Amino acid sequence: MTHTRLESTQLTIEFPGWEAMMTGRSRMTVPLTAVRGARAEEGWTHEMLGIRSGLVVSGFRKLGTFRHPDGTRRLVAMRRGMPLLRLAVDRDVTGVDEILVSTPEAARLAGMLAAPVSR
Repeated sequence: MTHTRLESTQLTIEFPGWEAMMTGRSRMTVPLTAVRGARAEEGWTHEMLGIRSGLVVSGFRKLGTFRHPDGTRRLVAMRRGMPLLRLAVDRDVTGVDEILVSTPEAARLAGMLAAPVSR
């Protein structure tokens, strides 16, 4: 399962085992200065994510990089039945526009990341 860790200057998302193969990375480190917005959602998003490089198990799991027809690039690690953390991030820093990750701590992380930060 994907793990998140919030530190004073960065958010680290770790993709263990086979998740690393599907996302093309074992870890994503996002400097807090690159976070443009954060919110928690109750769970799975039904929006069209776009063309994927990764894995989709219909109705259960989405994992990988998705490119929407409008050009939005997303790093996704979603699991049905879990809260979702949605981060808008600086593409020049992270290589993606959004990060969608299922985590039981989505509400807490979104609250901390949305709070004003000295940047």
